[in-house]
Amino acid sequence: LGVGMSSPYVVQDRGAITESVHPWSAVAVRDSAVFGRVGEPWRCAWRSAAKPFQLAVSLDLLGVPDLSDEEIAVGAASHSAEPEHIRWVRQVLARFQVDEGLLRCGAHPPVHEPAAARILRQGHGFEPIHNNCSGKHAFMLAAVQSRDWEVDYRAPEHPLQLQVRKALTGFCGEGLQLAVDGCGVPTFGLSLLGMAKAWSRLSEAMEDGPGSSLGRIGRVMARYPNLTSGTDRLDAAIVALSREPMAVKIGAAGLFCMALPRRRLGIAVKVHSGDRQALGCAVVATLAKVAPGAIVEPPEDWPWHVVRNVVGVQVGRRYARI
Repeated sequence: LGVGMSSPYVVQDRGAITESVHPWSAVAVRDSAVFGRVGEPWRCAWRSAAKPFQLAVSLDLLGVPDLSDEEIAVGAASHSAEPEHIRWVRQVLARFQVDEGLLRCGAHPPVHEPAAARILRQGHGFEPIHNNCSGKHAFMLAAVQSRDWEVDYRAPEHPLQLQVRKALTGFCGEGLQLAVDGCGVPTFGLSLLGMAKAWSRLSEAMEDGPGSSLGRIGRVMARYPNLTSGTDRLDAAIVALSREPMAVKIGAAGLFCMALPRRRLGIAVKVHSGDRQALGCAVVATLAKVAPGAIVEPPEDWPWHVVRNVVGVQVGRRYARI
């Protein structure tokens, strides 16, 4: 891959020991042109950072129904399966009269550990609705049901997924490699430049006002970051620092994408090692480079800067070098 220390990197220290080093790359796009770049060219899987665009396809197939902001937010979410997330996913299923048992995302424990513990204490098991992608899947199910398509919507050749691939290719302006996401539907390999182009389109749609499902999705994501992520998650933490509207979305394996509508800017950040803790430092440093003033400086005890041991004592720090 040719990535060396010419890339910016995040260092994790434990006391006086350098414990790990995590190079990262980022691209920012405005008006379809590169606005800023740090690090090396990079390709990776888009994963959950594609969700607003996947949701836009489902909404368009549904005829852009009259939905609450909360329903749209959970459709673009990688949620933590906290009670409010589950309530809104079930509201989406009920609105479109979709059977929860048809969700094909698979079950995993809630990302939010107290929510997982509560389910176990109640004597229940984990179900597909607890999957962080269940909101996206609820809208996919609703879309295929509205068109009388095959109810198992996961295959790359399914009409829904063909529509998604066509739309996403248009948004990013490049060809997409196909792979399987963690939740079973297709994910797409492309460059950070392509991702940033798509997110710049999202930023433009957010600023251009009513009229497009994509613009509303972005504005809702900016207003409800706790619904699109959850308690103590990076998405919500970045929006909490913001000085201006922004829609943000974590992907997986160290990916993070952002739309800043007032700047008409789309940004894609990738920590090459996939380290989730280093990602927070990389995102903050990238914003300081390409969108100065967009967020306030995180506090000293910001969780993505501080390394703690199992009893909560600070034993090290993470910091970015660019």
